[in-house]
Amino acid sequence: MHRGRTIAAALAAAGILSATVACSGSAQKPPSPTATASAATGTTAATLPATPPGAQARWLLGAIAHPPIPAAAITAHFDQVFLTKIPAAQLTATLARVNTLRPDAVLTSTSEFVTLAVSLNGQPETVSVSVDARGLINGLDLVAGTPQLALTVPTTWAAVDRQIQQAAPQTRLLVARVSGGGACQTVHAVDATTPAPLGSAFKLYVLDALARAIAAGTVSWDQRLTLTSQLTSLPSGELATEPAGTQVTVLQAAQDMISSSDNTAADLLITLVGRTAVESAAAGTGMADPALDTPFLTTRELFVLKLDDWPALANSYLTLNAAGRQAMLTGTIDRVPLSALTVAAEKAWTQPRDIGTLEWFASPADICRVYASLAALSRQPGLAPVASILAINNGALSLDPAHWSSVWFKGGSEPGVATLNYLATTRTGQSYVVSALTANPSAPIPSTATAQLIGAIKAAFTLAAG
Repeated sequence: MHRGRTIAAALAAAGILSATVACSGSAQKPPSPTATASAATGTTAATLPATPPGAQARWLLGAIAHPPIPAAAITAHFDQVFLTKIPAAQLTATLARVNTLRPDAVLTSTSEFVTLAVSLNGQPETVSVSVDARGLINGLDLVAGTPQLALTVPTTWAAVDRQIQQAAPQTRLLVARVSGGGACQTVHAVDATTPAPLGSAFKLYVLDALARAIAAGTVSWDQRLTLTSQLTSLPSGELATEPAGTQVTVLQAAQDMISSSDNTAADLLITLVGRTAVESAAAGTGMADPALDTPFLTTRELFVLKLDDWPALANSYLTLNAAGRQAMLTGTIDRVPLSALTVAAEKAWTQPRDIGTLEWFASPADICRVYASLAALSRQPGLAPVASILAINNGALSLDPAHWSSVWFKGGSEPGVATLNYLATTRTGQSYVVSALTANPSAPIPSTATAQLIGAIKAAFTLAAG
């Protein structure tokens, strides 16, 4: 028996093999590769994605290369529920059995998990890493044997609808052509005008507000932002682990907010432009019901409402009108220390919490309009970075580069919510948007749903472009 199978057996015996994914709450993180690979074509790309699970996989590969892994490092990177089942000492001892682990290709990548084809002592293996709402590892799977990319791409609109509807009990879909004037022309739709929870896809509106501020000359891309304890949120994102006083440019914050769904970066930018500016941007893009997102929450505020004394605090907030909610945010919510959230998060937020009332909301039609707005903004003088920011992470779509010149992506998730939203442009210059919003108020959306959605979305782009 070669070493890879020994390690896989040891992990199974330790209870590590797990498909558990607690989606990245306001992250979603979402989610989100910078490189993908297909085992079927033999293409390889060892560059790990700039996502929460990608960052954890990068750390894990480095830690395995320098054993033993300190217990403090284990507790800093794995969530408490995982470590309750697999203590740090046991995990360290098990991982110490690995000598060499080289990433060969990224097979699947979202804001919730990443699956890698690796070589373990020269043998083919598959490693999957999933993360919880704070970006901590809550699932680790090592399987011996040649990996396969499990992605079903349907060939008809009816099959696309069926595959998306398998992901969750509540599904909304829009496939639209974006005209030269920025209008969204429906190609195919399922309940596309009904608002739904977005997860981290709300960050598209923050980017839109930022671009408008830069166009107005009140903000610049190279302006420096300073991290404070009051502006630090929970992961996803690496800024959450940086000390107060850390500085980043506006451009860096925007890149992190979109490509790795950095929550702290989003909150820095919301604070920079102002909450009302984001609300105005949402209305300005043509959002049908911007009141649903008024007041526009920061990620830290959402975490407080879903982690601190839930559901009592959340219920009190939800009984108020917009003015009352704003007063509660500034008078109570914003004063809750991050330490209280960290302790609460360790109690395992794994089930849906108020996803129909306490979230950020938009319809697939709204998502198409904000993408069209961002595309128009990116063509203005000084705003070209908008396009490059949105193109850093292609959302594991892997469209044919012979036909498609660029892909923009922003996803989002929390327990019970998974959204994937793309704008892709053909080499002839025609842009299409596909927005899939799924929700389950009663249970987390399984990690397998992401591959279903990506396969259906890939098919939707192919069918739309004909």
